[in-house]
Amino acid sequence: MSDLCDFGLIGLAVMGENLALNVESRGYKVAVFNRTTSVVDKFIAGRAAGKNFVGCHSIEELVKTLKPPRKVMMLVKAGPAVDSIIDQLIPLLDKGDIIIDGGNTFYADTERRTKYVEEQGLLFCGTGVSGGEEGALKGPSMMPGGSRGSWEHVKPIFQAIAAKVGPNNDIPCCEWVGPRGAGHYVKMVHNGIEYGDMQLICEAYFMMKEALGLSNDELYDVFAEWNKGELDSYLIEITRDIFSVKDPDTGDYMVDKVLDRAGAKGTGKWMSQLALDLGVPSTLVTEAVYARSLSALKDERVRASEVLEGPDPKYSGDKKEFIEQVRHALYASKIVSYAQGFVQLQAAAAEHDWPLNYGDCALLWRGGCIIRAVFLDRIKEAFDKDPRLENLLLAPYFGEAVEKAQDAWRHVVATAATLGIPVPAFATALAYYDGYRRANLPANLLQSQRDYFGAHTYERTDKPRGQMFHTEWLELRKEPS
Repeated sequence: MSDLCDFGLIGLAVMGENLALNVESRGYKVAVFNRTTSVVDKFIAGRAAGKNFVGCHSIEELVKTLKPPRKVMMLVKAGPAVDSIIDQLIPLLDKGDIIIDGGNTFYADTERRTKYVEEQGLLFCGTGVSGGEEGALKGPSMMPGGSRGSWEHVKPIFQAIAAKVGPNNDIPCCEWVGPRGAGHYVKMVHNGIEYGDMQLICEAYFMMKEALGLSNDELYDVFAEWNKGELDSYLIEITRDIFSVKDPDTGDYMVDKVLDRAGAKGTGKWMSQLALDLGVPSTLVTEAVYARSLSALKDERVRASEVLEGPDPKYSGDKKEFIEQVRHALYASKIVSYAQGFVQLQAAAAEHDWPLNYGDCALLWRGGCIIRAVFLDRIKEAFDKDPRLENLLLAPYFGEAVEKAQDAWRHVVATAATLGIPVPAFATALAYYDGYRRANLPANLLQSQRDYFGAHTYERTDKPRGQMFHTEWLELRKEPS
């Protein structure tokens, strides 16, 4: 029994290799398998040489090397490959063994797989893993969900390998999220917020580059300064670093050599689509997805630039003052982005009966992941103080922060429109804030229109909520003069 392995991992791409090395570095013996077995041999002879690994050339071999209850983690491309491996594993495992999916899986697939695996007498753990290859190796943020009984068995390993935060660097960024697909849903919202954060930072950069003409050296200094305050985060940090890197071939700044056509892997789109299904206004991630889509039309945009006209994008005001206003706009928009993400989590939890702890969700993102930021401590504090908080904008800290930033935020959005510089994420964040803070919106006219042409009915302001009415608008209308 002592010769058996503590943990099995299937899939030795970059994430898989790094996570396996992380697990082994915490004192665990790890069995690894990859469909292309030469990858296993290369890993064992290379990065794993002299370490506590067992290389396996089949799934059957991997299962035989594991201690009960067996813990087998898959880090393979989401989709049919996951189902195929599960079907191969099931007849080889015993009751109480655990199958873990650490891929970027759509939450509904995890809901289905949890039920299916549990029906076979096994446990399933759908785990969101964030932090990229560096996080996988040094400490990722982990969001486990699935079969509740799996947690006691994976907890020691997961919390050992996860990123650590806190005054003593001893609080793991890994805690049980909830049943079935909850872990992967929280990871999806993380990724959606990441989309929004990245787009907001890009808009701040573009405003300062286009309107103020800042050089890359000056942009480096701006982001370095921003990373010392309330915007302190991984994404601000790496943005600062990007402006310092030069192309070794040309000596030019590398960021200026990168084509302005963005890619995406789909998780932002998932969040946006599911927000529409739930009827919650996650507008910022949606605009971020659309911004990437527009960037992908590079050739078309080049042709359009030769035909369509706009104003001179240069700002004539005080440069230092405007940089500070952009900082305020970025921070306020970031608050809205996270507020929308947590509203969607709350709606999804109600829809799927997931008992999510929103403060703990914020805790999971404080280290190891792409959106890690000191800002998240404030979110945890807000939900710890009021677990039923409807919206982060209603928490005193965030409400006051937005109020402080509001004038600058409005000035930046208005200036962008005047100068013809696109800031869709800044603008949609401000529109959400203005819509959310209003007791009355023009939806009364919208409902009147719907009732006029489609008899869709409406509620009245002077009658109990829930009672529906219909008006024969055509009969009562005033004849045009």
